[in-house]
Amino acid sequence: MKVLVIGANGQIGKHLVTQLQNNNEHTVRAMVRKEEQLGALKQAGIEAVVGDLEGSVDELVKATEGCEAVIFTAGSGAHTGPDKTMLIDLDGAIKSVEAAEKAKVKRFVMVSALHRNKRENWPDKLAHYSVAKHYADRFLQASGLNYTILRPGGLLNEPGTGKIKAADYVVRDTIPREDVAQTAIAALNEEKTYHRAFDLVTGETEIKEALKNI
Repeated sequence: MKVLVIGANGQIGKHLVTQLQNNNEHTVRAMVRKEEQLGALKQAGIEAVVGDLEGSVDELVKATEGCEAVIFTAGSGAHTGPDKTMLIDLDGAIKSVEAAEKAKVKRFVMVSALHRNKRENWPDKLAHYSVAKHYADRFLQASGLNYTILRPGGLLNEPGTGKIKAADYVVRDTIPREDVAQTAIAALNEEKTYHRAFDLVTGETEIKEALKNI
């Protein structure tokens, strides 16, 4: 399966690109925002395209065409204001879903955030971030795509364990970004994750096994 990674220059995105490049089942196309980000990817033998989530849907369609799946892991980042969160995490995600439908992509994996499916579980701070994730996820669920939505807990940069806990609801905890990436890739062909959204934290079960039993 050829997979477009949206947000390939982000912290989870970099793990996704590396893992997909070394995967026997899939190939990768990395989407980045700036032309200057293409060079290092292409030197590493990775197919890469420029796509701006603040641009048009048609631009994103061009970046998506020829792929069979999309993994969306883009975000505005912690150092931007609420306006960028709405433009990237919400509207950018929605545009990506629209582009996938227009490009006739069937499979879409969204990296969201823990507990954003129910308002009563939202943390007191960063309300705009919760709103963006909540409604981007709902838009994807209402689309015609075969979706999976991952809602990971607090993200860590430490090495992955390869073990997770995945369920409709889990107690707030953390997870390495490397394991989030591995879970997103494992979900691509795991039918138990089709049309499903679930919380995700570090656990005691191997990733593939956890997804089979979700």
